[in-house]
Amino acid sequence: MCCHTPGVRVLICPDKFAGTLSAPEVARAVADGWAVPTDELVQRPLADGGPGFVDVLASALGGRRIPVGTVDPLGRPVQGEILYANGVAYVESAQACGLHLLTQEERNPNTTTSYGLGLLLAAAAESGAAQVVVGLGGSAVNDAGAGMLAALGAAPVDVAGYALPYGGAPLLTAESLGGTPQLRPISLIAATDVDNPLTGLHGASNVFGPQKGATRDDVLRLDAALEHFAHVLEKAFKIDDLAARPGAGAAGGIGAALIALGGQVTSGIGLVGTLIGLDRELDAADLVITGEGSFDHQSLRGKVVAGIAAGARDRGLPCVVLAGRNETGHREASAAGVTETHTLVEHFGSVGTAMAEPARGLRELSERLSRQWSR
Repeated sequence: MCCHTPGVRVLICPDKFAGTLSAPEVARAVADGWAVPTDELVQRPLADGGPGFVDVLASALGGRRIPVGTVDPLGRPVQGEILYANGVAYVESAQACGLHLLTQEERNPNTTTSYGLGLLLAAAAESGAAQVVVGLGGSAVNDAGAGMLAALGAAPVDVAGYALPYGGAPLLTAESLGGTPQLRPISLIAATDVDNPLTGLHGASNVFGPQKGATRDDVLRLDAALEHFAHVLEKAFKIDDLAARPGAGAAGGIGAALIALGGQVTSGIGLVGTLIGLDRELDAADLVITGEGSFDHQSLRGKVVAGIAAGARDRGLPCVVLAGRNETGHREASAAGVTETHTLVEHFGSVGTAMAEPARGLRELSERLSRQWSR
């Protein structure tokens, strides 16, 4: 397909390729491969609140990255960070709670904890920021933020007043919180594109529990535990209908705890898009290139690629998706605004090579696309 003359303005706005490349690295590889020097390349890597949230915002906003020691979902030491920019502190839950921090065998939402996020949140509040934005997504936990609250001095306790073990399953015996969260007065924002409630058929346990290692019995137990804990939080923070709030189920229910702390839920991709001037860049583009590691049915329902494709479609722009693999149908992708899809697996003919050399594959695909779209 040949649709443009030389000198096109190409907007490169991918998500991460999970497990291989960050969004800025993906954008850089695509730009490096583009073979037409007369074209104008604009790199705007994106994130929706999950892994890579801080990297993307740091790339766009600059600011100061502050290292913070924290712990992973099993309590092991890991390094996190806060991005401080323009008076706002940005925190990424996946740095402490991410599924990528665990092996397949270690995944168990009955026992994994959000404690590490509490350490990051406390550090962000102490940074002097008037507002703290917490990116939610890609978590290995299903504890409704109980671990996070424990790190802030408000651990769930049983009827005898003893602190509960970490994880989602013990919350079934929660009686109250053992203290008041020690958090400086701040404006708190939860950035996520998950609008699931905390419990029920569309809740955190049912929808996301299995990918975190939950069996069917685990899912039922965890859903009951989170429903019970929601009542504990409602009583402690004097709020109503917490479990049903949109976004309460984000990141294994961390969204519910942030709402209980007075936080507001906002769209992650919407927030990032606003901060990097995405609408302005789409208005000025001739061609849009986006992508992610796995382009699947979830991609077309609220994730980064869906938002970019819809924005391109509304402006009559061609939108090319580069992905590690593609599990969507052509008709549904086209209806979402996607013009073409190209994958590393098809390019290399091997999943192993696609995982081992994604940057090379993206450069080669980009070179091919540049000759196709810029003649």
